[in-house]
Amino acid sequence: MLKRLFDIFFSSIGIIILSPILLFIGLWVLLDSPGGVFFRQVRVGKNGTNFRLFKFRSMRVGSEAKGQLTVGAADSRITPSGLFIRKYKVDELPQLLNVLIGDMSLVGPRPEVPRYVAMYNAEQRRVLEVRPGITDFASIEYVNENELLAKAAEPEKMYIEEIMPAKLKLNMKYIQEQGLATDFSIIFNTLRKIVS
Repeated sequence: MLKRLFDIFFSSIGIIILSPILLFIGLWVLLDSPGGVFFRQVRVGKNGTNFRLFKFRSMRVGSEAKGQLTVGAADSRITPSGLFIRKYKVDELPQLLNVLIGDMSLVGPRPEVPRYVAMYNAEQRRVLEVRPGITDFASIEYVNENELLAKAAEPEKMYIEEIMPAKLKLNMKYIQEQGLATDFSIIFNTLRKIVS
């Protein structure tokens, strides 16, 4: 209950304070390429319930049909504005709306798409016992995930066999250590990682 109040309070404050930046980015995305401002993708949330995750659109319309993984600047589907907002993770800011309505938390295991969740074993599915978040230990550790995938001969194979299992282990670490002190630490380290 305390964590939910924490999420509601800080997501509301965040939306209010960041509203000029959100408006500017939205207009930039809109003018940069044909299509809407937001990209909504089905992700798996707490207890295996699907929800639609909000992001600023950083790719050309219809790009998801060509694959759900992106490989950084080498990915021709990414728009010019998309390169910038992905680099500084501001494409994730609309997820404050997901937090406000209760689909997500500020901190928690990053929600995955159904295709990859279907590959989880019984132990890995424990990450679905908590509300997913905008950031977590894995987000900090794999802040350059797209660049790692860009260097791989087979990006999806690398994601499934190496990156996804490693991220899930970090998700388990969060579940074991979760609490407001851990959340504040993760938020601080996420901001520091992005700035650096």
